[in-house]
Amino acid sequence: MAKNFITFATLFLLFLTLHVYGGDSIGTFTKFTSCSQLPHPKACYSLTQNADPLYAGGKVKSGFREFNIQGAMSGFRRVHVEVAAVDVAKFDSRTRGAWDDCVALGEETIEHLRNSVENPSSEETQTWLSAAAANQQTCADGFFDLGLIPPPSMANLLSSNITDLLSNSLAVNVPEPTISGRNRKLFSVGGGDGNDDLFPEWLSDDDSRRLLRSVSVKANLVVAKDGSGNYKTIKEALSHVSGKRRGNRRFVIYIKAGVYKENVEVKKSMKNLMFVGDGIDRTIITGKRSVKDGWTTFRSATFAVAGKGFIAKGMTFQNTAGAMKHQAVAMRSDSDMSVFYRCSFKGYQDTLYVHSQRQFYRECDIYGTVDFIFGDGVVVLQNCKIYVRKPMRNQKNTVTAQGRSDPNENTGISIHRSVIKAASDFRSSQGKIKTFLGRPWKRYSRTVFMRSNLGGLIAPAGWLKWNGNFALKTLYYGEYSNTGAGSSTKRRVKWGGYHVMSSSMARKFTVGKFLVGNSWIPVSRVPFTSNL
Repeated sequence: MAKNFITFATLFLLFLTLHVYGGDSIGTFTKFTSCSQLPHPKACYSLTQNADPLYAGGKVKSGFREFNIQGAMSGFRRVHVEVAAVDVAKFDSRTRGAWDDCVALGEETIEHLRNSVENPSSEETQTWLSAAAANQQTCADGFFDLGLIPPPSMANLLSSNITDLLSNSLAVNVPEPTISGRNRKLFSVGGGDGNDDLFPEWLSDDDSRRLLRSVSVKANLVVAKDGSGNYKTIKEALSHVSGKRRGNRRFVIYIKAGVYKENVEVKKSMKNLMFVGDGIDRTIITGKRSVKDGWTTFRSATFAVAGKGFIAKGMTFQNTAGAMKHQAVAMRSDSDMSVFYRCSFKGYQDTLYVHSQRQFYRECDIYGTVDFIFGDGVVVLQNCKIYVRKPMRNQKNTVTAQGRSDPNENTGISIHRSVIKAASDFRSSQGKIKTFLGRPWKRYSRTVFMRSNLGGLIAPAGWLKWNGNFALKTLYYGEYSNTGAGSSTKRRVKWGGYHVMSSSMARKFTVGKFLVGNSWIPVSRVPFTSNL
C-alpha cells in the first residue's frame, strides 16, 4: 500500500509542480501554483512522503490551496495524536501544565484547519490559519515561560516542518489584491430587507433582530453572590449553559455587582454567550494565577473565552498577582468576533491577552506595566483608556507586545482614538521610568496607534527593542495623526519596520477594513467608528 501511495503522491506533486492543476474557483485567488514558489518548498514536497489514507484514497480536493492546507491538517493531526497518547504521569506539574496547553491548543488547531479546508472564503480562512499559527507558538512558549525544555515526545509537534506547513498554507491562501473583495461576504443572504449584512450566519434572523431592536436584553440566567439570582458563582452558571442549553442562540448571563473570586473559562463549545455586569469596578471577576506560581501564561488568565461571538458589557476582569509575579493574565480571548464594551482589565505584566482571532474593544480601561496588551489576534481597541502602572525596579514599561510570527498572518493590534496615560500610582514616577508603545515579541509584530492621545510618559523613541536587532526590519509599527505630549515622531526609532503612516495606510487598520467590523459588530449593539 505504501509503495502505491508514493506513486500516487509523486505523480500528484509533479502535476502541481508543472502548474497543470484544475482551474477550480479557489485557485483563482492564489498566486502560488507550485511547491517551489512557496516560502518553505521542502515542507510542501514532504506532503508526498506521508502515506496518509487521505491522499492514498484520492480524497484531496483539486487545487494547490487545498493540497497544502489539507496536507497541513493531516500532518498536524497525526503528530497531535502521538502527543495526546503520551503517558504524562512521569511529568512534574509544570511540565504537565505546558503539555496540557499543547494538547488543548492542538485540538483547536485541527478544528481551524478543518474549517479552512471546508470554507472557500480566503479572509475567514486566513483568520483560522493565523489562529493555528498562534496556537503553535503558544504551545512552545508555555515551556519557555516556565524555563522548561520540551520533552522529546513533543519534538514532532514542535518541529519546523509543522510550522512550515502552516506558513505555506497562509501563503497560498492570501487573496490577490485585485480581487480581494471577491470572498469578503461573511454572512448569509436573507430576505432582502436591507439589514441582512448585519446578522451573522450563526444567529437566526429572529435572534439578531431581537438583539438589535430591543430596548434591553433579557437575561437567561442571573448570577448573584447574595443568592438573589439563579446561581452564586459564574462557574455554576456556565455548567448550566454547558449541560442544558440547546442550539447556539444568544444566551445572556447577567452578573450582579460583587467580587467573584474564581478563574472562569468559556469553552469553545459555548458560542454566542453574553455577559452583562453592573459596571466597571462593580461586577469584578478576580484571580491571582501567575507564571511565578507555576502556571503557563496561557493558563494564568483569570477569565478565558474561546466560544465564538462572545460579548461582555460593564465588567472588570483582574489579576491581583502583582508586578513581582511577572506574567499574570487578567483576560484571554480566543473568541472570534468577540466584543468588549465598557469593561476594565487590570493587571501588571501581560494583563490583556488578545490571543487569536477577531476582537473589538470599545470604551474599555486597560491597566498594566510590561507588554500588557499582547497576543496574536486581529484586534482593534477604540475609544479606550490605557493606564500605565508603576513597574518593578529597573523595569521599563511597554504597552504592547504583538505576536505575529508569519508575514501572511492577518493579525495585529490597532489602537484607535484612545488615550495612553499614567495610572495614579505612576504619576509621580513617570519622568524617571521610560514607557514605550511596544516591542516586537515575534518577528512580524504589527501594531499601530492612530488618532490617539499619547501622554508625556511616552519616551521620545516611542518603541523598544526586544533583543538586539531582532525583527527591526520585519515588524510593522505605525503611527498616524496622534496628539499629546508624547506623540511627536521627530525622535522616533529609525527601524526599517517603523512608519509614520499616510491616511491611506492608516485606513487599512480601521474597524471597517481590518476587522471587516461593519458585518458583525452591529449585532452587539455596541457603538463603533468604522473609518478613521
